[in-house]
Amino acid sequence: MDRVFLIGFMGAGKTTIGKALAQIINYRFFDIDDLIEQKTGKTISDIFDKNNEEEFRKFEQQALKEIINEKEIVVATGGGTPCFNNNLELIKQAGISVYLKQPSLMLYYRLRNSKDEYPLLKDVSYSELMPYINKLLRKRKPFYKQADIIIQYNSSPVEEITQKLLEELYSLGLRIAPPTTSSNAE
Repeated sequence: MDRVFLIGFMGAGKTTIGKALAQIINYRFFDIDDLIEQKTGKTISDIFDKNNEEEFRKFEQQALKEIINEKEIVVATGGGTPCFNNNLELIKQAGISVYLKQPSLMLYYRLRNSKDEYPLLKDVSYSELMPYINKLLRKRKPFYKQADIIIQYNSSPVEEITQKLLEELYSLGLRIAPPTTSSNAE
């Protein structure tokens, strides 16, 4: 398999980890939201405002289908991508799925200062944010848990998370050189 799909809740770090991983293994990086914006000429927020979530999910699946057969790619999916249509099935057939799992409290801390960047959070007040995260996470976890790899972390550095992910990918047969570890061997 030479395709890696990062799934997980909004704000979990899929784009940040995805870019770091792609650079290390010399794969191309794609962000589903960026692909949708390029294709439609609209921001994700505009799509949600002017259309609706259902319309957005159609664009999301189209973007996924357009890149799913590319070789040597790392893809940051949207938080809901694996939960709609048959996207998770497509992802699992095409490559290795990785759930970047963070506790809801950590997601809250990450999202509270950037909630305007996420259309689903736009109208959620700060006092409603934690219950909203918990509710949506409960709905999405059954999909996320089907990932081939689950990387759980709190506030670890990107390099540490990426190294852990590389080791897991290598053990599943991703065609990359094994991760190097520092050693003092002569």
